[in-house]
Amino acid sequence: MEYVPRERVTALTAVLSVVSLAVVFAAAGGRIPSSTVPAAPQWVLDGIPHLNVAISAAAIVTITIGWRAIRRGDVDRHRTAMIASFGLFAAFLTFYLYRLIATGGPQPFPGPDAVQQFVYYPVLAVHIFLAIVCIPLVYYALLLAFSRPIAELRRTSHARIGRYAAALWLISFSLGIVVYVLLHVVY
Repeated sequence: MEYVPRERVTALTAVLSVVSLAVVFAAAGGRIPSSTVPAAPQWVLDGIPHLNVAISAAAIVTITIGWRAIRRGDVDRHRTAMIASFGLFAAFLTFYLYRLIATGGPQPFPGPDAVQQFVYYPVLAVHIFLAIVCIPLVYYALLLAFSRPIAELRRTSHARIGRYAAALWLISFSLGIVVYVLLHVVY
């Protein structure tokens, strides 16, 4: 089942990655006016981080299921789990970006300066770095999967790139949960 022309995988990965990262950085930098998104009550905006931590936890589960499925040779379950993981990631990103745009930027850290400097910022920096690195890897692995029949995927870098993407994705989602805990539970 080919959905993407195979000769366009690299170019499409690059375009999707650049556009995705540009939107995220523009939203995080307050470059997208809040008037571009529909207004929401404060309780909705306040609920998004809690929803996103649940989405992150679900994504960790689906990535793990997908990883285990392919190691066992269950391609159909792997495909289902990884598409679900991408769907969860897209939902997470949609809610995250909506909240960033609607509120004018990231939430400040409410805890002590020492925790902010030596715990929060390092965890956040690694989380953001891995999220940035994951985007092209995830796009590439998915586009390879959508551009070739299953039998041909073994002759591509899908498995190698997918392993890196999944591992970094898991770490990034996990660190995102740590960021949530620091922002919304501990402080």
